Amino acid sequence: MGNLFSSILLILLISFFFSFTTSKTQNFLQRGSSLSVEDDSDDYITSPDKSFTCGFYGMGENAYWFSIWFTNSKERTVVWMANRNRPVNGRGSRISLQRDGTMMLRDADGSTVWETNTTSTDVDRAELLDTGNLVLKDPREPKGSCPPGYEVSDPSDWSKGCKSKFNQSCSQTQQVKFVELPQTDYYGFDLNYSQSVSMEACRKICLDDCLCQGFAYRLTGEGNCYAKSTLFNGYKSSNFPGSLYLKLPVDVETSAPTVLNGSDLICESKEVEVVHSSSVYDTASKKMRWVYLYSFASAIGAIVVLFIVSGWWFLFRVHNVPSSAEDGYGPISSPFRRFSYTELKKATNNFKVELGRGGFGAVYKGVLVDERAVAVKKLGDSTQGEGEFWAEVSTIGKIYHMNLVRMWGFCSEGRHRLVVYEHVENLSLDKHLFSTSCLGWKERFNVAVGTARGLAYLHHECLEWVIHCDVKPENILLDNGFEPKIADFVLAKLSQRGGPGSGEFSRIRGTKGYMAPEWAMNLPITAKVDVYCYGVVVLEMVRGIRLSKWVGEDGEEQEAELTRFVRVVKRKIQYGEDNWVEDTVDPRLKGKFSRQQAAMLVEIGISCVEEDRSKRPTMATVVQVLLECDAQVQTLDLE
Repeated sequence: MGNLFSSILLILLISFFFSFTTSKTQNFLQRGSSLSVEDDSDDYITSPDKSFTCGFYGMGENAYWFSIWFTNSKERTVVWMANRNRPVNGRGSRISLQRDGTMMLRDADGSTVWETNTTSTDVDRAELLDTGNLVLKDPREPKGSCPPGYEVSDPSDWSKGCKSKFNQSCSQTQQVKFVELPQTDYYGFDLNYSQSVSMEACRKICLDDCLCQGFAYRLTGEGNCYAKSTLFNGYKSSNFPGSLYLKLPVDVETSAPTVLNGSDLICESKEVEVVHSSSVYDTASKKMRWVYLYSFASAIGAIVVLFIVSGWWFLFRVHNVPSSAEDGYGPISSPFRRFSYTELKKATNNFKVELGRGGFGAVYKGVLVDERAVAVKKLGDSTQGEGEFWAEVSTIGKIYHMNLVRMWGFCSEGRHRLVVYEHVENLSLDKHLFSTSCLGWKERFNVAVGTARGLAYLHHECLEWVIHCDVKPENILLDNGFEPKIADFVLAKLSQRGGPGSGEFSRIRGTKGYMAPEWAMNLPITAKVDVYCYGVVVLEMVRGIRLSKWVGEDGEEQEAELTRFVRVVKRKIQYGEDNWVEDTVDPRLKGKFSRQQAAMLVEIGISCVEEDRSKRPTMATVVQVLLECDAQVQTLDLE
């Protein structure tokens, strides 16, 4: 009996040791080696501090993405995907670091799904950094530089970027100056985008916003102004038609900067090629460091623990915030605030002026005590819709973009659930497009570009992957300058990584006529459903009528107006009809439109509503194509 027990114990120990030693968790991928999708449960790359993990992330039965996620998140919170719109097979797929220095993802059939656009024989490994960036490295010592007012965060590791030498302040007494970095730009994180403005007006926009860290000013036929909330992914190019102006305190000494091609926050290393810059920038990494410091202090300091417990008790007991709201309260950051129900009742004059009504509640106009005009969305007075409410709060509370409706705060008292937004003056697109008034062509094209920018931000730049699911004219609001702002995030879906059924929605969402075919086909829902919605909206803006109705001649089977419209336009293009654009555009415009822009919008719209989602473009591609088209038209006008 004793020998039997000893044998069983030995077998268990050997099994445990074997399972432990076969785990392939590592900090880097050596050149010539690869990760296999079959080993997705234990074949990973981790950052040195274990904050981030890189490998294959599975969704459903046979769909995998090469991704980076937070290691210790309860449900894998993905910060980046290489093949976001094209998952690979669960058998035979693999990511490899080629001998020529290229990182390549291949599907089971051997086709290349994603690869880096680099080839360097000096690259010896792909490494996941503590910042969440996956980089290609060579063994040589990195070199880099920082712009004026900034210094390297860690001289031994340039991948950590640069930090400011000064304290950033919103004090009105602080005097600032702007330092020019010629032919330099930083990608994304635009606080404000303005067209046809002077340099002085652009400077004032940045000067008046304490969140602005600098502005880019481009001269491409007209002055384009981009105010930046974060300096990220900087680069310098002799072909760039503009400059970046850093906002610095006047007492910061500056000299002529040497700005190189940035691979991280605002620094660059010629020997480090960034494969992925996860948008987990300076503030995100600081939060992660505070989490670990917080945990350590809690473990060794009883006083700190007592303070934290007392603080939470004060917040959720004294202020009567229900415990069910704790998870929803977490994402709210300092620019937002919690309103009382009494406060919002007074601001809306007892919810007197109704602006609109949707599936989850009504929206009322209000004025806060500081005289800000707001729109207050009031959900039903019950627990029904609570999940949608917190989805909206946690989503919009984290993001800001000029083409997204800004959220000022929320209210949660008992059964009351409300969200407070900025009030957008010119109502929604449908009120201008499908009414007796006629929206001009310049405004229509501007709405198409702005809406594409907003969706591209949600799909590609957010820290979380956001799918709106209900893009339609009613959810595109227009401000005083007819700049579009995407609204109604009740249906927005933050991807829930790693949980049961994480790749699927619990029910069909959206509006009939704007819903992609995959909803009815029970396929995994991706950002391509928003691309489809956008395509329908764009074609409606060109045509000037609803395309979501069903039509049919006498004796003919009915078909969707959209289907018929696309079929007719494709036939005219195929037969080479010269006037197909004029026949397609809204006749109320009476010929006052850009033929080149109209043709481009029709082509984009048709490609966006392809039944096969793999043939639809990404929103980032749509933005690029529209901006290039607009630049060409402006150049022709100047000539």
